[in-house]
Amino acid sequence: MTDRYAVVGYPIEHSQSPMIHRSFACLTGEELSYDLISAKPSSFEGAIKEFAASGGKGLNITLPHKEAAFKLANELGPEAQKAKAVNTLTISSPMNIRGDNTDGIGLLRDLTINHGLSLEEKSVLILGAGGAARGIIPPLMESNIGKIALANRTIEKARNLAEAFSTTNKISVYAFEKLHKIEPYDVVINATSAGIKGEKFEFSSNCINTSTFCYDLSYSSTQTPFSAWAYKNGVKNIADGWGMLIEQAAESFRIWRGIRPDTNTLLKQTPTR
Repeated sequence: MTDRYAVVGYPIEHSQSPMIHRSFACLTGEELSYDLISAKPSSFEGAIKEFAASGGKGLNITLPHKEAAFKLANELGPEAQKAKAVNTLTISSPMNIRGDNTDGIGLLRDLTINHGLSLEEKSVLILGAGGAARGIIPPLMESNIGKIALANRTIEKARNLAEAFSTTNKISVYAFEKLHKIEPYDVVINATSAGIKGEKFEFSSNCINTSTFCYDLSYSSTQTPFSAWAYKNGVKNIADGWGMLIEQAAESFRIWRGIRPDTNTLLKQTPTR
């Protein structure tokens, strides 16, 4: 019987995960199926239990369910424990579900290997304080960066997230409306949902300059709203999350199948959305 996997989110129709994991299966000779599961927050837990009860082997978790998946898992990998968010579930049985977080690994591989960016002593600003930000903060803090800041529409949410991760590194927090008061950062990462929902990206450009590396966790076949904003303000180094999506998926595949697929072929492709 073919092992079954899927990605769960809401909305989910845009997801490229089925194409990516099916490509990985072909590259590695692994036999599996991979589908989309649309689940509103109110039906998320039920959808996971139904998939597990039907013999499903693993799930990727995307917005807005990463924190709910953390609470649902009864075993957690180290990165998930740090992030308090899960993007990969491995199902040994309906009663034994492990949660991992491969977002941070995917981001670091894309930034440092695929884009050749050194993070050492760099200043990093993250826009957004939801589940996407949770997965990337711990590995960034362990990468010898110089300083890190978190901005959000609601500053209390940013402050709570910063306090959850502030140990040796102090995380500065800002409300979006106060970004005009800060100096430019070396790296600015968009972890808001603006790219997915197609909202216009309207932020002060004081937090960037022409040498800032701007990275959008969202991806698109055309410019994301964040990328368009960065380009309009003179930024030369801009990337979206296509590479991160592929690299974190490869790490999920390794957890499930015990083999890490080569990502180079997929990295050269263009997303269809």
